[in-house]
Amino acid sequence: MANAPVDPKLPILQRDHRSVMGKVLYTSKKPDRLNQERGREYFRIDVHADGTRTCTAHCEIDDRPSVMRDITYSLDADWMPTDCFVRLSVGSKFMGSGWFRFHPQYAECETWTSLEGRVSQRMDIATPLLTFQNHAIACDAWHLRLIDQKKPGVVQRIRQMLLSSPDHRGATGPMLFSIGLNIVFVGPEKVTVGAGTFDALHFQFVANPELPQEHPPYDVWCTADGEYLFLKGQVAGYMQTYYELVELSRGPHWGN
Repeated sequence: MANAPVDPKLPILQRDHRSVMGKVLYTSKKPDRLNQERGREYFRIDVHADGTRTCTAHCEIDDRPSVMRDITYSLDADWMPTDCFVRLSVGSKFMGSGWFRFHPQYAECETWTSLEGRVSQRMDIATPLLTFQNHAIACDAWHLRLIDQKKPGVVQRIRQMLLSSPDHRGATGPMLFSIGLNIVFVGPEKVTVGAGTFDALHFQFVANPELPQEHPPYDVWCTADGEYLFLKGQVAGYMQTYYELVELSRGPHWGN
């Protein structure tokens, strides 16, 4: 197939996307493991000239059984999910690999797992899907764009969110699982993390009884610049985990 003709008036190189890359460090807040490194995540976000964006992330959890996850997750110009790929290893063994696509009226998944073999799923949705949980920490902050910042302290509900796994560590599947999500906007704050000092927004994920095991409260801070970059997070309860952005590298078109 022939390539489309190139406008001779345009420069030969096309670099009209903007990118940001970072590292999130996973540590423990349990008294007997205080501040022990227990994992890490390397991510890259590309925003194209048409407003679509893609996050690619490599995630490692060292706590046994160890979890290694690679994801590629894309949104359209309105921040609506379009597709996602997840590959997962648990205990240094292949767990599953799956591709997700989101249509305004349904979500579909094609996956292969070590437990279920080949699985094809199609799930009808009443309204276009607003957000998807692939278990990359960098993407946790993207849910927060849906929360009204004019209602601090009020529990706000995202009526339907799909997950690639209902497990708290995302260590099953990957397959579609549907829940609602309850979030409180705490307020704006100035936050300092390893990657620098930022104007931030503080949110808290609260009880979600639809999960097989209820997730403990989860506080998340993200940038207040409309990009919703993850800055730090802390999970209470039995997990007692902490996540912090320790490295951030902005491409030439990203801005400060």
